[in-house]
Amino acid sequence: MVAAVAVSSSASKVAAVVMLLLLSSGCQAQLSSTFYASTCPNALSTIRTSIRSAIARERRMAASLIRLHFHDCFVQGCDASVLLDDSATVTSEKSVIQNANSARGFEVIDQAKSAVENICPGVVSCADILAVAARDASEYVGGPSWTVKLGRRDSTNGSPSLANRDLPRFTDSLESLISLFGTKGLSARDMVALSGSHTIGQAQCVTFRDRIYSNGSDIDAGFASTRRRNCPATPPNGNGNLAPLDLVTPNSFDNNYFKNLMQKKGLLQSDQVLFSGGSTDSIVSEYSRTPSTFSSDFASAMIKMGDIEPLTGSSGIIRRICSAVN
Repeated sequence: MVAAVAVSSSASKVAAVVMLLLLSSGCQAQLSSTFYASTCPNALSTIRTSIRSAIARERRMAASLIRLHFHDCFVQGCDASVLLDDSATVTSEKSVIQNANSARGFEVIDQAKSAVENICPGVVSCADILAVAARDASEYVGGPSWTVKLGRRDSTNGSPSLANRDLPRFTDSLESLISLFGTKGLSARDMVALSGSHTIGQAQCVTFRDRIYSNGSDIDAGFASTRRRNCPATPPNGNGNLAPLDLVTPNSFDNNYFKNLMQKKGLLQSDQVLFSGGSTDSIVSEYSRTPSTFSSDFASAMIKMGDIEPLTGSSGIIRRICSAVN
């Protein structure tokens, strides 16, 4: 009996140790809004000042920063891999078709990183700065705000092959988009809400040329005609010419994007498919009627997106500059 008790006691101690290790591992892997409370208490205010200054100089930057966070999280998770330049050990994601000549705002993140490094060297990750920047950008242009969870670490490599596979394209079908977002743990509703970030920002002629010259039934004729003025029919003429994704209020984060879709005035094919007789029509209609629901859902979807496969604990590094590995 004594031996049995001893064995039981020993087993209990082992179980307790295992449980503590599991709990420790779980806590280590969790993101927290107070992650820098003691190590860099002024991190968020410093990032905010830098981001607001950049958007004040160029309003379009708000859309670019939100998109940059999205393009980061969809490739290897939210690990700042999108920010890396080519080097002897890194193949950059910046050259893939979904990023080349369109992903922008890198210098803004660099400036925010530099400002944070000045007060807390080697503490705050580029991945976290990117997540905070997206929230601050939304808020600055009248969009929703949300509590950003922190504690991500930075990757030491990029993955062009994953970027090419996992980043959506402007020609994607509704089914492809739903499937792609689903692989990241995001629902069709999340996908529609996140697409609503196209209420701000601009697109290049090359991304919507085929649509505005198609004379298709899914585009308003007057809208197409207006867009043709700055997008010549024959490429590469005007490929880089820009047009606002939302012609009505291009610099304000609102729900006009969804109203546009219901009028067949989505600039990109991948926008219009959200309201084209498919399963997401009802969500678009709901957001067009109820801006508060869109705002709330957008914030929730951004939080969920920020949770995609972060590097935490001892994984990854804290980069000193965002474009290169230490």
